[in-house]
Amino acid sequence: MRHGTVTKVLLYAALALVLLWTVVPLVWMVLSSFKSPNDLLATTPSLFFTPTLEHYGALFQSGLWGYVQNSLLAAGISTIIAVTLGCLAGYGLSRAHFRGKDHVAFWIISTRMAPIAAVILPLFILFRYAGLLDSTLGLIIAYLTFNLPFAIWIMNAFFADLPPSLEEAAMVEGATRFEAFWRIALPLTAPGIVTTAILCLVFSWNDYAFAVTFAGPDSQTLPIAASQLNTQTGLNWGQLTAIGTIVVAPMILVGLAVRRYLVKGLTLGAVTGE
Repeated sequence: MRHGTVTKVLLYAALALVLLWTVVPLVWMVLSSFKSPNDLLATTPSLFFTPTLEHYGALFQSGLWGYVQNSLLAAGISTIIAVTLGCLAGYGLSRAHFRGKDHVAFWIISTRMAPIAAVILPLFILFRYAGLLDSTLGLIIAYLTFNLPFAIWIMNAFFADLPPSLEEAAMVEGATRFEAFWRIALPLTAPGIVTTAILCLVFSWNDYAFAVTFAGPDSQTLPIAASQLNTQTGLNWGQLTAIGTIVVAPMILVGLAVRRYLVKGLTLGAVTGE
């Protein structure tokens, strides 16, 4: 067997293993969420069963919609603010010329390197004095502390790859600096904006550490609802797989909808800060 053929076989085998590792658990979780308790806890699992919405119905009857709304508000608003400010700050940082510019850029991303546990206590004290505990606004601000440096760093890399001559040509034609940014630079960095938005949204949507610390009865999100299914009487596997599907499905659908931009953005080297 030729060397090239062996390489292809090994590559496809590795790809198959990755697919099995990532896809099979998701498919199994989704299928389990539609099984009746008897089918779900059967000694011999089967792919053939009569589907039921029993677990989803029980979740929404117990007030799951409130958790969904809180997740949508906290994750959505924090993502919009992070991407908006990230674009403005990233553009300014890429076009500005001053001493220590690289140090400023590194300081911004270094704030993202700290583990969540390192910032939870200071934020908790600040939020308590500011009256932001048990509020969606507090969660949005908490998510911004991690998403905004990340957005600035990525967008700075995308804008830095754009030739400044494009905007200079627009300004020669009479456009202002903001119009050159809005009409020239911003559309050309659409893959970076989509990539940044998706990554910020995934972090906020899946967050548990900030939510369990800062959220209260009126602002709890979906990961908190999932954790509450682990009771003293044991795990409610049916509802747990159903809420897991509700948490994962939107992110997968959004990723598939913008996969063209996402792949292009991730392959431009922005994530690695090149």
